Amino acid sequence: MANLSPTTAAPPHRTPAELQADVKRVLRKQTRARAWRMRSFYGLLLMAFALLVVFKYAPVWGVSISFLDFNYYDGILGSPWNDFAHFRRLFRDPFFVRVFRNNVVLALLHLAITFPAPIVLALLLNEVRHTIYKRTIQSIGYLPHFMSWVVLAGILREFLSPNTGFAGWAFTQLGLDPVNWLNSVETFRALLVGTAIWQSVGWGSIIYLAALSSIDPQLYEAGAIDGSSRWQNAIHITLPSLVPVITILFLLRLGNFFEQSFEHVFMMYNPVVFEVGDIMETYIYRGGIQGGDFDYTTAVGLFQNVLGLVLLVIVNQITRRYNDFSVW
Repeated sequence: MANLSPTTAAPPHRTPAELQADVKRVLRKQTRARAWRMRSFYGLLLMAFALLVVFKYAPVWGVSISFLDFNYYDGILGSPWNDFAHFRRLFRDPFFVRVFRNNVVLALLHLAITFPAPIVLALLLNEVRHTIYKRTIQSIGYLPHFMSWVVLAGILREFLSPNTGFAGWAFTQLGLDPVNWLNSVETFRALLVGTAIWQSVGWGSIIYLAALSSIDPQLYEAGAIDGSSRWQNAIHITLPSLVPVITILFLLRLGNFFEQSFEHVFMMYNPVVFEVGDIMETYIYRGGIQGGDFDYTTAVGLFQNVLGLVLLVIVNQITRRYNDFSVW
């Protein structure tokens, strides 16, 4: 058999390790080329990550002052350990017990009333067939979301003023005594819940409207063939289709169960309604920012966040046991 010439010699045998190394080298080269083409997007992602680190993770180091008798001169590393004194103080402080109760009551009211409101609005808008009317209602509902609580509270104060507001004038015309809504312990919580719905119901309905648009129309066609009414379609088709979205948003809401909107309450409350309107955020503001008691109020904030995390984990595990929808 004739010998092969150098120009027609068979390629040298390559081991699997060498082939694998070549594949990895090609993949790395392709990855670098792709990263370079998308460098502008990675730059934007890097800025977002930097903001997250600076404003969310870096301040975690300051949480340690809740375990210290903190003073400015010694700093965090030099301040002495307080043997959980601030956490023991929590439950002996009658003002903290009051704000904790207010947080729980307001959170339950928001879960029972504010949370379902966007669902109801989305279901109602889904039944509207007049396009112009539907878009008008949506625009009016979205508008308060883009206004700060400073503006919304100012509008509310002018409207509800017992002397110069429309509400006071209407009560006077009806022969009734005007009600000072913002200074009444009986009405302040209802006012907080009502204004929260006013501010969030339109924007919150967007997610549910998007979920409704993804429902298979054939389900409604099948219901029409079976003779089901629009109400029956809503109960047996629309609502079950919204269960995954409702479950996820409900769990996320529970993660903030013990947190209320500071700006919302702060712009509307006053010492007259502290009994029902003072919450942990305003309590922390007065004690930490105004009173300089940073270590104790940090302990209050840490206690609040830990409770929210524990509640979220427990409810998420319960949800996973009974259906396939959960946060993780």
